[in-house]
Amino acid sequence: MTGAVDLSTLAIGSQLPSLEVGRISRAVLALFAGASGDDNPIHIDLDAARSAGLDDVFAHGMLSMAHLGRLLTAWVPQQRIRSFGVRFTAITPVNARPRCEGHVVGIGDGIAELELRVVLPDGTVTLTGSATIDIRVDHRPPSKE
Repeated sequence: MTGAVDLSTLAIGSQLPSLEVGRISRAVLALFAGASGDDNPIHIDLDAARSAGLDDVFAHGMLSMAHLGRLLTAWVPQQRIRSFGVRFTAITPVNARPRCEGHVVGIGDGIAELELRVVLPDGTVTLTGSATIDIRVDHRPPSKE
């Protein structure tokens, strides 16, 4: 499905297809800790979370960013992404079911500007972000020279 969007039809307000992430289980957190090298115990050890005054562990912020990256690369080929940044706004609790969303906020000079977010079913926004996408029809991937 990557690149299925017709970039010539984009307009301000165009929505990216949302990405339903699925339940963030303890196993997902443990696997992400191992894969990312972020083994901060607050994300995987209940005792560590409780000693920090929390009821339970919570997801790594970079896991949510990775899901937003999946949203983008399911929409356009990776080589069209010119910039991508995020701001962490709330924690994602264990067992949450985040959804990634995005929409076009600007178009000009062959670039689309996007606003992105990760939102929980209760409406809590855990991550906000932005990206710029090359939408030129004659786009050529960067050379490998």
